[in-house]
Amino acid sequence: MTDTLENVAFIGIGKMGLPMSALVARAGFAVTAFDQSVARINEARAQGISIAVSPAEAVSGKAAIITSLPDDAALRGALLGPTGLIGAMAPGAVLIETSTVSVEASAAVDAAAQARGIAYLRSPVSGNASIVHTGALTCFVSGPKDAFETAKPLLATITRAQTYLGPAEEARYAKLSVNLMIAVSAAMMAESLALARKGGIAWQDILKVLDDSAIASPMVKYKTAPLRNRDFGSTFSCKQMAKDLDLILGAGHAAGVPLQLAAQVRETYGSLIAQGEGDTDFIATVKHLERLSGLGEPKV
Repeated sequence: MTDTLENVAFIGIGKMGLPMSALVARAGFAVTAFDQSVARINEARAQGISIAVSPAEAVSGKAAIITSLPDDAALRGALLGPTGLIGAMAPGAVLIETSTVSVEASAAVDAAAQARGIAYLRSPVSGNASIVHTGALTCFVSGPKDAFETAKPLLATITRAQTYLGPAEEARYAKLSVNLMIAVSAAMMAESLALARKGGIAWQDILKVLDDSAIASPMVKYKTAPLRNRDFGSTFSCKQMAKDLDLILGAGHAAGVPLQLAAQVRETYGSLIAQGEGDTDFIATVKHLERLSGLGEPKV
């Protein structure tokens, strides 16, 4: 633990935030949390985490504030404006924001933080809710370099690797770029598997081929495992992927980068959501291509 950041506020203790806050507390930091959900608050309290009566109380006087929020609207609503939490933070505090949000929303937070004398670290985490409790997430970080060095021991309680990328919004672009690769990979896997099945290859055999081939990336192996049993339980849902693809496309438009694959895959996820698959795991692209190809359930 670093002495300067020993008192930590945690805003947003959902699927990602609650296990992250528990890891921070187990590492010896004094954690005070707040969330809108009574159920989450009760679960955090049961894990020995202190609960504030309001978000402003949670952040007041804290040297470090970690936020885990679902989207741009939640980020802006929590941190900005006359009643936003940045106004309740002590000058000199470090704000560590772990969500996947747009560059524009992040830049607005930065402007407000600088005006208040707060060091703002964009620290989106990479991984999912199934592994967060293990500390195996990674994070991309951008913002003041000295604040990153100070916060690194804290970040190390929730992530196995922390990559510093620059002084501004570099971490936001990194997270969106990684998620773009994940989304397109899910679409590629779906097409490959449908083509193989049409060619008469058994389900387990084609999954083994993918695992043993040159394209057997960690992403491929991560999804061939549940696909063996046709397990589409969500680690990251179609709705979440669609949200991230909207952010990716927005970033591409703003930067002048044509993201043609991203646009096509976004429509795939739109179709899945329309078919009632919004809460299914994002690898449901496999089921989508099977339906388009006239394929039923394979033998597992």
